[in-house]
Amino acid sequence: MEAKSKNTNLHSAKTGKKDEFYTQLTDIERELKHYRHHFKDKVVYCNCDDPRISNFFHFFSYNFEFLGLKKLITTCYKNQNADLFSENKSEQAICIEYKRDAEGKLMPYPEYMKSISQEALYKGDKDNPNIPNPEDIGIKKLEKDGDFRSQESIELLKQADIVVTNPPFSLFREYVTQLIEYDKKFLIVGHQNAITYKEVFKFIKENKIWLGVDNGGTKWFRVQDHYDIATETRKKVENGQQYFSMGSVVWFTNLLHKKRHEDLILYKTYNLEEYPTYDNYDAINVDKVTDIPMDYAGFMGVPITFLDKFNPEQFEIIGMDRPLIKKMTGKVSRFRINGKELYARIIIKNKKL
Repeated sequence: MEAKSKNTNLHSAKTGKKDEFYTQLTDIERELKHYRHHFKDKVVYCNCDDPRISNFFHFFSYNFEFLGLKKLITTCYKNQNADLFSENKSEQAICIEYKRDAEGKLMPYPEYMKSISQEALYKGDKDNPNIPNPEDIGIKKLEKDGDFRSQESIELLKQADIVVTNPPFSLFREYVTQLIEYDKKFLIVGHQNAITYKEVFKFIKENKIWLGVDNGGTKWFRVQDHYDIATETRKKVENGQQYFSMGSVVWFTNLLHKKRHEDLILYKTYNLEEYPTYDNYDAINVDKVTDIPMDYAGFMGVPITFLDKFNPEQFEIIGMDRPLIKKMTGKVSRFRINGKELYARIIIKNKKL
């Protein structure tokens, strides 16, 4: 988000610790369909999700058989309010484990699932009232508050093969660092601006993190009614429920998908007028990802949206603007053209030239 006004609500949410933005089932289904082969016989952990209202729990419990999961673990932070959203008033959280027994049977196995086709399972028929009931599966109380950083949550994390959730945006750096530290596969929701975080970009450059598949369009998140969302164009109410759009939200993952290895089709040729060199760094500026010249072998500065099209076989990531300038001059600065600072840029190089 380039304009300062677009950051206002996100910043307010961070400072007020308003981190409960509940992902819609349609957005989850749209992304998860690209990773089905990753989940067979795996333990999935949704560690920022109240199973009574989380669509991540809904998706994985409903598709447990279709995906061939071994176990589903779902925990939340300080939430025991089954009616709606938690206000984090309780110091104790809950946990649900949905798993197979020694014979490979679901524990427990809802009777209605025996009559549902595999196709219907994956589509997640929203009109079907027979969604797996957390109370039927069995709700456990955690000893502590369910914070993903607690030792209790870390012990559950150690059991997991893949973590899938919408983590608190205000703690995104710390959350991602923990996943990398424990060598976990993951698919998580995050704001596009997280790409510019020093900790996150380091992992991107090292090919430990990349973007998922469905990173375009507006994503609407269900939020608590008491959240103060001032910008009318970025909120809506449907069926009495409040939704909020926080701008460019993307999927971060280290699960391989087909899009990751597709070449970006280049058609433009380099010229001095259209691709000026930065005042303070030896690289040309490219304003749009689609305008990357096909015949330029040197360093190019591209918008952070480039990562949605990044193929590591086609391009090399050299670095981010501010760290590169700081290394050269000792001062923190964006790239400039004719004295004017530009928004965040990533320096890349075409590997095939």
